[in-house]
Amino acid sequence: MTALTTKANIKAPDEFYAELLAVHEGLSKSESDALNARLILLLANHIGNRAVLSQALRAAALKD
Repeated sequence: MTALTTKANIKAPDEFYAELLAVHEGLSKSESDALNARLILLLANHIGNRAVLSQALRAAALKD
């Protein structure tokens, strides 16, 4: 089983974050929510590994 990567793993994370914010600019709350849902499904499909996706769901559901 592949483990979920939770340590920083994105090259140029600041640029990615800026791009993520930019794609949301001018969207309503519902449009932004829909964009996030599409992005999640695209990335989940790219990952493909159900065990990793389940780990990600559990990690995201944790509240600090």
